[in-house]
Amino acid sequence: MRMRSLAFSLVVLCVAVSALLSGQRGVTNGEWPHWGGDLGSTKYSPLDQITRDNVKDLRIAWRWKSENYGPRPQFNMEATPLMVGGVLYTTAGFRPNVVAINAATGETLWSYRLDEGTRGDRAPRSVSRGVEYWSDGKQARIILITRGYQLVSLDAKTGLPDPAFGRNGVIDLYQDFDQPPPQDGVISSTSPAVVVRNVIVIGAAMVGGTAPRSKENTKGYIRGFDVRTGKRLWTFHTIPQPGEFGNDTWLNDSWSYTGNTTVWSPFSADEELGYVYLPVESATGDYYGGHRPGNNLFAGSLVCVDARTGKRVWHQQLVHHDIWDYDLASPPTLINITVNGKPIRAVAQTTKWSYLFVFDRVNGTPVWPVEERRVEAGNVPGEWYSPTQPHPTRPAPYDRQGVSEQDLIDFTPELNAEARAMIKDYKIGPLFTPPIVAGTDGLRATLQIPAAQGSALWQGAAWDPETNMLYIPSVTNMSANALQPGGERSDMNFIGGGGGGGRGGAPDRGRGAPPAGGRGATAAGPRGGGAPVDPQAAGGGGGGRGRGGPVVLGPGASRGPWGMGPQGLPLIKPPYGRITAYNMNTGDIVWQVANGDTYEWIKTHPALKGVTIPKTGRADEGGIVVTKTLAFAGQGCGLFRGGGGGGPMFYAYDKMTGAVVHELELPANTCGNPMTYMVNGKQYIVVAVGAQNFPAELVALSLP
Repeated sequence: MRMRSLAFSLVVLCVAVSALLSGQRGVTNGEWPHWGGDLGSTKYSPLDQITRDNVKDLRIAWRWKSENYGPRPQFNMEATPLMVGGVLYTTAGFRPNVVAINAATGETLWSYRLDEGTRGDRAPRSVSRGVEYWSDGKQARIILITRGYQLVSLDAKTGLPDPAFGRNGVIDLYQDFDQPPPQDGVISSTSPAVVVRNVIVIGAAMVGGTAPRSKENTKGYIRGFDVRTGKRLWTFHTIPQPGEFGNDTWLNDSWSYTGNTTVWSPFSADEELGYVYLPVESATGDYYGGHRPGNNLFAGSLVCVDARTGKRVWHQQLVHHDIWDYDLASPPTLINITVNGKPIRAVAQTTKWSYLFVFDRVNGTPVWPVEERRVEAGNVPGEWYSPTQPHPTRPAPYDRQGVSEQDLIDFTPELNAEARAMIKDYKIGPLFTPPIVAGTDGLRATLQIPAAQGSALWQGAAWDPETNMLYIPSVTNMSANALQPGGERSDMNFIGGGGGGGRGGAPDRGRGAPPAGGRGATAAGPRGGGAPVDPQAAGGGGGGRGRGGPVVLGPGASRGPWGMGPQGLPLIKPPYGRITAYNMNTGDIVWQVANGDTYEWIKTHPALKGVTIPKTGRADEGGIVVTKTLAFAGQGCGLFRGGGGGGPMFYAYDKMTGAVVHELELPANTCGNPMTYMVNGKQYIVVAVGAQNFPAELVALSLP
């Protein structure tokens, strides 16, 4: 009997594992039909034509230029193209067009743009990360959320609006919003919708929250629409209304006027379960929340909703009462793992603050324990502080957290001494050390690692279902966060925008740094100077409408006027960009490498003559794609970190060791996530590139 029971148990286990593994397996037919490859945002393809032996032969197959799509060139193209049936679908241009491109030749097949006039021009966000594809086998549609926040359904073959959808193919998303219609310039979209079980699920992108004019703002509710007709099916209130679960986490009726709390990054979904996973951003006020006391559900939460009804299935709040701009900025990655012999359909959520949270995606149970640990309460007048914050016990963080003297540049003892002297005017401490009012106890600001623009952002992770390895690109950046009175600029007691001023190479207005409230590396408004600057493109935070924000003290910023370390070098030590690989069956880090080479201006700095500098990596997320043979990643765009991040190098990594197998210089910096596909028997890798004064384009790589 025992032998028969054991045999039966093994059969059941094998069936369970087989059923589990039939879920998220990456793209399986050589196409790339969704932003992250599949609905689970795994960014994995089993294609193996390009191998470690022949990757050295990669060449540019074709280039597609975007410079004619809009009133002025677009330099930062964050779109990841889709590929279905030999056709690429993407957005391009300053006023984003939808473009269909021959995937083998790069020839334009059709383009579409909705003329939105002033509504589109005033939108708070200009970047677009792409479109969604849907087909029922008879008809195929391209789903677009416009810059002016309208929903469009296009015939995938012709690019013409679907007359059966909404009004002539268009739905005005200002309407049927369960709140007064927003004004132009308040709400937009940067990331594509997702279609699950014939339901289009959409989020939004709001005005940045560093220095809001008001504590009152439009709420970023999530909505579901019928993919064929455009009928609104449901609305999920990310700020719960009275009688709804979570409303009691908004004390003093603060739910009634607080806004934001949307999903601005791409979604992930499980078609089999019919679930959509929502990485929800912060509530109004990135660095001050005295007007919204309480833990503020569902801000800072990963929420699972039923795509058919919009009803909450489960949620996990990953940051309580956020005052660090630590919104969830990455799409969750759906992974199937086996932990201690138990198969689990899991969801992995990367964060700005370098924690990787892993939950059972069916019921929301943590795969490894998450502890509520006490954190420091600040002394900002009127602020409400959560006494604890969630800390996962496993996996270990993939990037640095908190600030201590051990984080400072240490290339030489002299530089380290200068750096130590520079931070004496700042408050430092572990992760979740709260911001201060500028000047408190003679201190200028709180130094924060990771900054709101690091560490992991909208690029997200990639998962290899063959090895159960998860790959996360991240950035090490420090910011100086301080509050200042709202005064005439805001009806809030305090707003962000302090942190400037300093000595010996620290942020110093006398050396050209912007005054508080001016342009800043992390907080230029949507019309900020230079190339098109979109704070949310840089990480979802940033100031609104030209307001100032925290000063970044990372290597990218150190080449601009926003924050310099000793003698113009970075204040903190490398690596500045890295890739971390985890074994997700155990939660262990398998390898971690610097992503990108050492900055030339660091190599040649006079203070470092004769000093051996470790590989620093580049201070920008380059995005990553994984195939059966290799992992591919770029250095990032570099347009939003003071001009010093990113780079044009494109790397092929050994998936098991992190060793660079090959590197290739592209025409410009990598701005979008790379993707791969097979057409006419040939594998291609396509990535969007751009740089200051280099209009964005798509570059396709293939073997000869």
